[in-house]
Amino acid sequence: MSDAMTWVALFGLAAISVLTRSFFMISERPLPIPDWLRELLKVAPLAALVAVVAPEIFMTQGHVITTWQDARWPAAVAATGYYFWRKGILGTILVGMAVMLPLKLGLGW
Repeated sequence: MSDAMTWVALFGLAAISVLTRSFFMISERPLPIPDWLRELLKVAPLAALVAVVAPEIFMTQGHVITTWQDARWPAAVAATGYYFWRKGILGTILVGMAVMLPLKLGLGW
């Protein structure tokens, strides 16, 4: 019985995914979107990225970090500074890791 339920769940999830991702192609004419919603959709990817990254920087195991001896904070500050200086994503990642790894491995933060 569990195999049948697994297949029902898989096909149901696939159908919902196809329907929601192709919803904009069902209509013959474009759907009207208010200007305020269009503006909000421009910043949605940034908001999603912040929602994923911020807890990784400010929390550990579900609790807010209360010590300054955490390698993530200096790494985030250095990476942010590099990004505003050079605007390069690869360099931002490399600077963040170059700060975080010695602090974690060398100092045990």
